[in-house]
Amino acid sequence: MRQRPLSLIQDDLVDYEKAMEQMTDLVGRRQRDERPDTLWLLSHPQVYTIGRRTPEQHLPDPSHGIPVVSTGRGGQLTYHGPGQLVGYLIVKLGEDEGIVDYVREVELRLVRALGALGIPAERRDTPPGSELLTGVWTTETGRKIVSIGMRQSRGVTSHGFALNVEGDLTPWNWAVACGMPEVDMTSLNRETRTSPATGAMDRVRAAVAEAFEAA
Repeated sequence: MRQRPLSLIQDDLVDYEKAMEQMTDLVGRRQRDERPDTLWLLSHPQVYTIGRRTPEQHLPDPSHGIPVVSTGRGGQLTYHGPGQLVGYLIVKLGEDEGIVDYVREVELRLVRALGALGIPAERRDTPPGSELLTGVWTTETGRKIVSIGMRQSRGVTSHGFALNVEGDLTPWNWAVACGMPEVDMTSLNRETRTSPATGAMDRVRAAVAEAFEAA
Protein backbone atom coordinates (compact mmCIF):
# COMPACT_ATOMS: atom_id res chain seq x y z
CA MET A 1 0.00 0.00 0.00
CA ARG A 2 1.47 3.35 -1.04
CA GLN A 3 2.09 6.12 1.46
CA ARG A 4 -0.69 8.71 1.19
CA PRO A 5 -0.70 11.26 4.03
CA LEU A 6 -3.98 13.18 4.32
CA SER A 7 -5.05 16.46 5.84
CA LEU A 8 -7.63 15.82 8.60
CA ILE A 9 -10.86 17.78 9.11
CA GLN A 10 -13.13 16.82 12.03
CA ASP A 11 -16.72 17.80 12.78
CA ASP A 12 -19.47 16.35 14.93
CA LEU A 13 -23.06 16.19 13.62
CA VAL A 14 -23.50 17.81 10.18
CA ASP A 15 -26.69 17.82 8.10
CA TYR A 16 -26.19 15.53 5.09
CA GLU A 17 -27.11 18.02 2.37
CA LYS A 18 -24.94 20.74 3.94
CA ALA A 19 -22.09 18.23 4.08
CA MET A 20 -22.55 17.50 0.37
CA GLU A 21 -22.23 21.21 -0.41
CA GLN A 22 -19.00 21.44 1.56
CA MET A 23 -17.66 18.22 0.04
CA THR A 24 -18.31 19.57 -3.45
CA ASP A 25 -16.32 22.67 -2.55
CA LEU A 26 -13.45 20.55 -1.19
CA VAL A 27 -13.41 18.45 -4.37
CA GLY A 28 -13.25 21.54 -6.57
CA ARG A 29 -10.40 22.99 -4.55
CA ARG A 30 -8.50 19.70 -4.73
CA GLN A 31 -9.01 19.52 -8.51
CA ARG A 32 -7.45 23.00 -8.74
CA ASP A 33 -4.60 21.95 -6.39
CA GLU A 34 -5.72 24.57 -3.87
CA ARG A 35 -5.70 22.11 -0.98
CA PRO A 36 -4.10 18.74 -0.11
CA ASP A 37 -5.67 15.28 -0.09
CA THR A 38 -8.20 15.26 2.74
CA LEU A 39 -10.05 12.98 5.16
CA TRP A 40 -13.15 14.62 6.65
CA LEU A 41 -14.55 12.78 9.71
CA LEU A 42 -18.08 13.60 10.90
CA SER A 43 -21.50 12.14 11.66
CA HIS A 44 -24.98 12.83 10.25
CA PRO A 45 -28.49 13.06 11.66
CA GLN A 46 -30.70 10.15 10.58
CA VAL A 47 -30.89 9.82 6.79
CA TYR A 48 -30.96 7.12 4.15
CA THR A 49 -28.86 7.78 1.06
CA ILE A 50 -29.35 5.91 -2.19
CA GLY A 51 -27.14 5.37 -5.23
CA ARG A 52 -28.15 5.52 -8.85
CA ARG A 53 -28.92 1.77 -9.02
CA THR A 54 -31.01 1.45 -5.83
CA PRO A 55 -34.33 -0.34 -6.64
CA GLU A 56 -37.52 1.24 -5.30
CA GLN A 57 -38.36 -1.95 -3.40
CA HIS A 58 -35.20 -1.50 -1.30
CA LEU A 59 -36.40 1.82 0.13
CA PRO A 60 -37.72 2.13 3.72
CA ASP A 61 -41.33 2.56 4.69
CA PRO A 62 -41.80 6.36 4.86
CA SER A 63 -43.81 5.97 8.08
CA HIS A 64 -40.52 5.73 9.99
CA GLY A 65 -39.96 9.41 9.21
CA ILE A 66 -36.32 9.15 8.12
CA PRO A 67 -35.60 11.14 4.94
CA VAL A 68 -34.25 9.45 1.81
CA VAL A 69 -31.73 11.42 -0.26
CA SER A 70 -30.34 10.57 -3.71
CA THR A 71 -26.59 10.89 -3.99
CA GLY A 72 -24.00 10.71 -6.76
CA ARG A 73 -21.79 8.07 -5.16
CA GLY A 74 -21.48 4.46 -6.18
CA GLY A 75 -23.20 1.71 -4.23
CA GLN A 76 -26.78 1.33 -3.11
CA LEU A 77 -28.80 2.22 0.00
CA THR A 78 -26.95 3.23 3.15
CA TYR A 79 -28.19 4.50 6.50
CA HIS A 80 -26.48 7.30 8.42
CA GLY A 81 -27.23 8.35 11.99
CA PRO A 82 -25.73 9.45 15.31
CA GLY A 83 -23.13 7.02 16.66
CA GLN A 84 -21.78 6.29 13.20
CA LEU A 85 -18.45 7.67 11.98
CA VAL A 86 -18.54 8.92 8.40
CA GLY A 87 -15.35 9.61 6.48
CA TYR A 88 -15.28 11.59 3.25
CA LEU A 89 -12.13 11.16 1.18
CA ILE A 90 -11.09 13.91 -1.22
CA VAL A 91 -7.98 12.45 -2.83
CA LYS A 92 -6.27 13.10 -6.17
CA LEU A 93 -5.42 9.70 -7.64
CA GLY A 94 -2.28 8.89 -9.57
CA GLU A 95 -2.38 8.37 -13.32
CA ASP A 96 -1.99 4.63 -12.73
CA GLU A 97 -4.95 4.43 -10.32
CA GLY A 98 -8.69 4.10 -10.76
CA ILE A 99 -11.53 4.45 -8.26
CA VAL A 100 -11.77 0.66 -7.80
CA ASP A 101 -8.08 0.55 -6.86
CA TYR A 102 -8.60 3.25 -4.27
CA VAL A 103 -11.70 1.61 -2.80
CA ARG A 104 -9.61 -1.52 -2.19
CA GLU A 105 -7.06 0.64 -0.37
CA VAL A 106 -9.81 2.24 1.73
CA GLU A 107 -11.08 -1.20 2.74
CA LEU A 108 -7.61 -2.32 3.81
CA ARG A 109 -6.97 0.84 5.82
CA LEU A 110 -10.27 0.36 7.65
CA VAL A 111 -9.39 -3.27 8.33
CA ARG A 112 -6.20 -1.94 9.92
CA ALA A 113 -8.12 0.58 12.03
CA LEU A 114 -10.58 -2.04 13.28
CA GLY A 115 -7.73 -4.38 14.14
CA ALA A 116 -6.20 -1.64 16.27
CA LEU A 117 -9.57 -1.39 18.05
CA GLY A 118 -9.65 -5.14 18.76
CA ILE A 119 -12.07 -6.12 15.97
CA PRO A 120 -10.61 -8.60 13.45
CA ALA A 121 -12.04 -7.63 10.06
CA GLU A 122 -11.69 -8.33 6.35
CA ARG A 123 -12.58 -7.11 2.89
CA ARG A 124 -14.29 -9.48 0.46
CA ASP A 125 -14.00 -10.18 -3.26
CA THR A 126 -17.25 -10.19 -5.22
CA PRO A 127 -18.22 -13.54 -6.79
CA PRO A 128 -19.25 -13.30 -10.49
CA GLY A 129 -22.86 -12.16 -10.86
CA SER A 130 -23.25 -11.10 -7.22
CA GLU A 131 -23.98 -7.71 -5.67
CA LEU A 132 -20.74 -5.82 -5.06
CA LEU A 133 -19.23 -6.79 -1.73
CA THR A 134 -17.63 -3.40 -1.20
CA GLY A 135 -17.06 -2.64 2.49
CA VAL A 136 -15.63 -4.36 5.55
CA TRP A 137 -16.92 -7.41 7.44
CA THR A 138 -16.07 -8.77 10.88
CA THR A 139 -13.97 -11.91 10.64
CA GLU A 140 -15.45 -13.77 13.60
CA THR A 141 -19.17 -13.10 13.09
CA GLY A 142 -19.33 -12.36 9.36
CA ARG A 143 -21.34 -9.17 9.86
CA LYS A 144 -20.89 -5.97 7.86
CA ILE A 145 -19.49 -3.11 9.93
CA VAL A 146 -18.39 -0.60 7.25
CA SER A 147 -20.23 0.59 4.14
CA ILE A 148 -18.30 2.26 1.31
CA GLY A 149 -19.57 4.26 -1.65
CA MET A 150 -17.31 6.51 -3.69
CA ARG A 151 -16.93 8.22 -7.03
CA GLN A 152 -14.19 9.92 -9.02
CA SER A 153 -14.41 13.17 -11.00
CA ARG A 154 -11.51 14.71 -12.92
CA GLY A 155 -9.09 12.49 -11.04
CA VAL A 156 -10.37 13.35 -7.53
CA THR A 157 -12.38 11.04 -5.28
CA SER A 158 -15.41 12.00 -3.21
CA HIS A 159 -17.84 10.42 -0.73
CA GLY A 160 -16.31 7.63 1.34
CA PHE A 161 -17.22 5.26 4.17
CA ALA A 162 -19.56 4.82 7.15
CA LEU A 163 -18.31 2.88 10.19
CA ASN A 164 -20.95 1.85 12.74
CA VAL A 165 -19.61 2.58 16.23
CA GLU A 166 -22.29 2.92 18.89
CA GLY A 167 -25.56 4.01 17.29
CA ASP A 168 -28.96 2.31 17.03
CA LEU A 169 -28.81 -0.38 14.32
CA THR A 170 -32.61 -0.77 14.04
CA PRO A 171 -33.04 1.58 11.01
CA TRP A 172 -30.82 -0.73 8.96
CA ASN A 173 -33.61 -3.33 9.26
CA TRP A 174 -36.22 -0.99 7.77
CA ALA A 175 -34.66 -1.05 4.29
CA VAL A 176 -32.43 -3.25 2.12
CA ALA A 177 -28.90 -2.15 2.97
CA CYS A 178 -26.17 -2.27 0.30
CA GLY A 179 -28.46 -4.12 -2.12
CA MET A 180 -28.18 -7.28 0.00
CA PRO A 181 -31.43 -8.42 1.67
CA GLU A 182 -29.62 -10.92 3.92
CA VAL A 183 -26.84 -8.61 5.13
CA ASP A 184 -26.45 -8.37 8.92
CA MET A 185 -25.21 -4.90 9.81
CA THR A 186 -23.21 -4.55 13.00
CA SER A 187 -21.34 -2.00 15.09
CA LEU A 188 -18.25 -1.82 17.23
CA ASN A 189 -20.41 -1.98 20.37
CA ARG A 190 -22.34 -5.01 19.12
CA GLU A 191 -19.15 -6.89 18.32
CA THR A 192 -17.54 -6.11 21.67
CA ARG A 193 -20.84 -6.64 23.57
CA THR A 194 -20.47 -3.37 25.42
CA SER A 195 -22.75 -0.43 26.06
CA PRO A 196 -21.80 2.96 24.59
CA ALA A 197 -18.81 4.19 26.58
CA THR A 198 -17.57 7.72 27.13
CA GLY A 199 -14.84 8.46 24.64
CA ALA A 200 -15.54 5.45 22.37
CA MET A 201 -16.11 7.60 19.29
CA ASP A 202 -12.93 9.58 20.02
CA ARG A 203 -10.92 6.34 20.11
CA VAL A 204 -12.40 5.22 16.81
CA ARG A 205 -11.70 8.59 15.21
CA ALA A 206 -8.08 8.40 16.36
CA ALA A 207 -7.62 4.84 15.03
CA VAL A 208 -9.16 5.72 11.67
CA ALA A 209 -7.08 8.89 11.33
CA GLU A 210 -3.91 6.92 12.06
CA ALA A 211 -4.80 4.20 9.54
CA PHE A 212 -5.27 6.85 6.85
CA GLU A 213 -2.07 8.75 7.80
CA ALA A 214 -4.29 11.77 8.48
CA ALA A 215 -3.22 14.68 10.66
